[in-house]
Amino acid sequence: MPPEDPPHADKAAPQQPDWYFEDGFLVYTAAYHLKRGSCCGSGCRHCPYEPRHVEGNRAVKTPT
Repeated sequence: MPPEDPPHADKAAPQQPDWYFEDGFLVYTAAYHLKRGSCCGSGCRHCPYEPRHVEGNRAVKTPT
């Protein structure tokens, strides 16, 4: 008899939202920026790149 699959093996990991609205503004999350692949240079709140807000930057900041 083959081994049984873990109970959640068929379920994908929950995805983080790419954006949300705050005070009427569209705010992109760090997950969105990472999918995008580089910094847009627009001064985004959740910029995951270091140094922040440098257009074209692809270096992801390390958690502290």
